[in-house]
Amino acid sequence: MKKYTAGKIDVAVVGAGHAGIEAALACARLGLETVIFTLSLDLVGNMPCNPSIGGTGKGHLVYEITALGGEMGYAADKVMLQSRMLNTGKGPAVHSLRMQSDRRAYQTYMKELMERTENLTVIQAEVEEVVAEDGKVLGVVTAFGGFYEAKAVIIATGTTLGGRIIVGECAYDSGPDNTKAATELTKSLERIGVPLRRFKTGTPARIHADSINFEVLEEQHGDEPPTYFTVEGEKSDGKMICHVTYTNGETHRIIRDNLDRSPLFGGFIKGTGPRYCPSIEDKVVRFADKERHQIFIEPMGASTKEMYLQGLSSSLPEEVQKELVHSIKGLENAVFMRTAYAIEYDCTDPLELYPTLEFKKISGLYGAGQFN
Repeated sequence: MKKYTAGKIDVAVVGAGHAGIEAALACARLGLETVIFTLSLDLVGNMPCNPSIGGTGKGHLVYEITALGGEMGYAADKVMLQSRMLNTGKGPAVHSLRMQSDRRAYQTYMKELMERTENLTVIQAEVEEVVAEDGKVLGVVTAFGGFYEAKAVIIATGTTLGGRIIVGECAYDSGPDNTKAATELTKSLERIGVPLRRFKTGTPARIHADSINFEVLEEQHGDEPPTYFTVEGEKSDGKMICHVTYTNGETHRIIRDNLDRSPLFGGFIKGTGPRYCPSIEDKVVRFADKERHQIFIEPMGASTKEMYLQGLSSSLPEEVQKELVHSIKGLENAVFMRTAYAIEYDCTDPLELYPTLEFKKISGLYGAGQFN
């Protein structure tokens, strides 16, 4: 494809998820002419997994981001559905704030904020190439042939880079939520010497709220009064109730009987996890002595019937997923809206980065978020 000069900027940010947004806002607020690229403007700030901010360990990071001038904490406070401080039975050093968030409201907040931020332009385009010569980054090229000359490039591709969704025997190239996978960018990064590795993560099914028997479930209320990430930001009162249920012996039997169809245990999934966030089949195998595992039923937002089954991440075939979910108390008639899946993706070796997150061998190229 013929290339054309699309512009000259200070910073190009590739990806508009959590990490990309914070990187772009930080650069723009420092006065740098910044462009953030996203595969779709409808995916800005998307939460393809659990629509929550914070949690064990991660809650500390949100406070740090806020202290450094970031936006995540402010957005979380405004769109919060429920706020809970975790680990309160332990010492204060490990207390960690977690907020269930309204997924679409969070996206709207972040997209509008970036559109109104001086020095920042949001562009829907797939970046297919990072241009670098003699160990120095020169810019990026989009699928439409636009070359953006840039002094710095930040890769914040999340799980989209080389993304491949896996459900049982079914596998196909895709980013999260059945979005487009960025495959050409992987080839470009390899050409300029960026070392890549294969990771995987997963997400549970989403089910329709009206198909849940809430009467037999435990209620989980948020803290009163709620705790927030920021002091001066706009606040939601967050009164939404979540629910708790448990797997049982029948659930575990179904899983064990179908381990031969599990991509994880059959060797079909090659990537390793970036952190310990196990699938339900992994938990049943690793903790065979446990009679049950806790499942949290959480809303995806205030204006949707989608409910998130935290603790039931899986890559088992769809029919097995339905069978095991229907074996759980309160979910006997659950109607699937989104099937659980595993996703493999490309990321880099963080040992190749300086503490500034700049690549040691390519000046001006940085990594951010899950790409690292």
